[in-house]
Amino acid sequence: MQSRQQLQKLIFAIIAWSLAMMAYVTFRYAQGDERPYWAITAADLTTLSIYMGLIFGCLHWLSNLITDVSGIRRLPYAFIVAFKGLFLLLGALTLAYITNWLNSWDNSEQFAATSQILTAHVLNAPSAQTLIAYLVLVRTGLAFIEQMGLLVGPRVLLNIGMGKYHKPRYEDRTFLFLDMVGSTAHAEALGDYRFSRLIQDCFDLLSDVVTKNQGEIYRYVGDAVLISWPQRHRSRARLCLNVYFDFVQTLYWNRHYFQKEYGFMPRFKAAAHGGQVVAALVGVYKQEISFFSDVINTLARLQDQCGPLGCQMLISDQVKDSLDDEHSYELLSLGPIRLKGKQHEVEVFSVTRTYTSDDSDCPSEQF
Repeated sequence: MQSRQQLQKLIFAIIAWSLAMMAYVTFRYAQGDERPYWAITAADLTTLSIYMGLIFGCLHWLSNLITDVSGIRRLPYAFIVAFKGLFLLLGALTLAYITNWLNSWDNSEQFAATSQILTAHVLNAPSAQTLIAYLVLVRTGLAFIEQMGLLVGPRVLLNIGMGKYHKPRYEDRTFLFLDMVGSTAHAEALGDYRFSRLIQDCFDLLSDVVTKNQGEIYRYVGDAVLISWPQRHRSRARLCLNVYFDFVQTLYWNRHYFQKEYGFMPRFKAAAHGGQVVAALVGVYKQEISFFSDVINTLARLQDQCGPLGCQMLISDQVKDSLDDEHSYELLSLGPIRLKGKQHEVEVFSVTRTYTSDDSDCPSEQF
């Protein structure tokens, strides 16, 4: 899944940069008489755009990959944007230098003199300066948009930009509510700073799991998080369950790190519920897409029952009925339960994952 996601990001970067370079080449050459000697037809300029888009798209993807797998992603946004812009600038200068060096290759031994000429040509030529400025501008703009996508969520940013939720609209969604077990005691033992780092570490792992299962992180609330799936995902109920149990397993795989850093392995409880909600864009200076429905309230009340019932995950009958036949979970009916503040009872099911004999490294302890 991670390889497929990286491939999608690479393809998107190449396409985006090909379009950007096509716009630059069209503006730079198509309207004037300064067309390069080798550009006999417009198809040659298109080939140049695709070539440059391929190169800079790969550089764009590589800078994102370095940021994602290193500690750079926790630095201030301004530094991340500057790093990505500088990375592309150095890549562009290297490409320009190598290209000019190959074009001037004459098998002579005057390498030092040739280097000085190439450096002057690359750095002082107005066309090269214009291209470099354009590359840095585009890369910085894309990096800023990417960071805004990470800040509010890529789908939320896209929907806000398209004005999809400027008017309230009905949607059918499935929600997952995750909450840390014993968070108050952990916060008192660790202190505010270390507890905040614990939440960061947990939700960093959770982000990859949510992306893998095509979920949308709706909102973080302290040590809890709300995740949703729209109606277009036919298997959204199974994906919802996958997120929780994949997250539990990911925490288990990283148990030695948590034991070393915090003295314990964090545990989470969860509840899932779904139904019709009203989605609307709220706010002016800090906009976000909010969901209004009794579904959210029922979900919170359902999650509160995990402790009293001694279950790690609870789901409603609505989620249970929408599960497909491909899931690998054991469902146990706990009967109709009257949730706090609700007039009608809700049939509740506890969920456990069925592990095969090949799952040698899996969490064995129950909630």
